[in-house]
Amino acid sequence: MSDNNQISVLLVDDEENFREALARRLNRRGLMVSQEADGEAALARLGDEAPDVVLLDVKMPGLDGLEVLRRIKQARPLTEVILLTGHAHLETSITGLERGAFDYLLKPVPLEELVEKIHDAWEKKSVQERKIKAVQADGVKP
Repeated sequence: MSDNNQISVLLVDDEENFREALARRLNRRGLMVSQEADGEAALARLGDEAPDVVLLDVKMPGLDGLEVLRRIKQARPLTEVILLTGHAHLETSITGLERGAFDYLLKPVPLEELVEKIHDAWEKKSVQERKIKAVQADGVKP
């Protein structure tokens, strides 16, 4: 398992109180958490930064989480996205997973479970990055 300080997380949720409270709790666990209140702002931040894991609310005004997920995976395919929702819908979860979400979790998710999922997502991203570097080191384009 990784040192939490190596894991950068972008938390995207329009519910300010939820977002800030969760960010504080994750920061106390040693994760490097940045926050955005909507999909447009998250996508703009992703133009400058490459977080390891994005925690993304599904239902937000403007761009919904599924559209933001699609754009994240298009721009940064290795960035892992965990969808969070207060409203479980089977169709939405299937669509999210088909678009490349690492997981789909129902709010409120227990903190220990969320931290474990973040670590799992980070590990998946790290394995993919190592594979790409190994292929590139062999002189073959991925």
